[in-house]
Amino acid sequence: MTGQLELLTARDAHGPDPVPDLAAADRIIFSSSGGKDSQAALDEAVRLADEAGVRDRIVVLHCDLGVTPRGHTVEWPGTLDLARKQDEHYGLPFEVRRAARWASLVHRIRARGRFPNLFNRYCTGLKRDVSRTFITEQVKALGITGRPARIVLVLGLRAEESRARAGKPAVELDRRASSGRRTVTLWYPVLRWSTAEVWQRIRESGVPYHWAYDQGMSRLSCSLCVLASIPDLTCAARLRPELAQEYADLEEELGEPFRRELPMAEVIRRAGTAA
Repeated sequence: MTGQLELLTARDAHGPDPVPDLAAADRIIFSSSGGKDSQAALDEAVRLADEAGVRDRIVVLHCDLGVTPRGHTVEWPGTLDLARKQDEHYGLPFEVRRAARWASLVHRIRARGRFPNLFNRYCTGLKRDVSRTFITEQVKALGITGRPARIVLVLGLRAEESRARAGKPAVELDRRASSGRRTVTLWYPVLRWSTAEVWQRIRESGVPYHWAYDQGMSRLSCSLCVLASIPDLTCAARLRPELAQEYADLEEELGEPFRRELPMAEVIRRAGTAA
């Protein structure tokens, strides 16, 4: 023995994850957020689709979370344009969809009367509903008869991000989205990748990544995500003080904190201290 401890990645420990039968898929829908995990997953999905000879079956979907009552984007500024540029690098069709009922996530929060939380993540439900509507559109356009359309929905989830994600298989059937007209398979191509592996792939691809990472953000979702770490929330409030103030004012209006143990007013205070 050399006495040297060899560190294993999650992929080493689990072995290679399965890949869905892409050649059998009628449509491969990639859900693009513009974040690092999504970006690496897109590169990997395209690589494997090319091996199967089915890049032409991929369409990229970006679910936009809208503009707040005060005119601020819920997502980071430039996210939509970046997601489109990342898509253009691979020459894929790019579609943008928004919730039909709500102008933004903030409008939805106001109507519900409280912010999302770990046990009630209706914010992600908005994206899920939009993607399922898009799947319905795609199935109708395919016009397949005699059998269910075979849809693969690709997401850039990683096991490192949460315990719930760590327990997921890389490929699974989405029973709720499937029906007699379609079978929806969920695929997470970077599920076992480490953060270092994600950034390595991004550097190798040469595709631009989001500016917020260079400003200190470790993850990218909504600019002010209720499930974000305190350092990320503090950083986000420093970078987007007007949006943070809109959330703080919404707290007062609803009489409900942004997060039970961390109101937005406290996030803003920390951001000012850290500035």
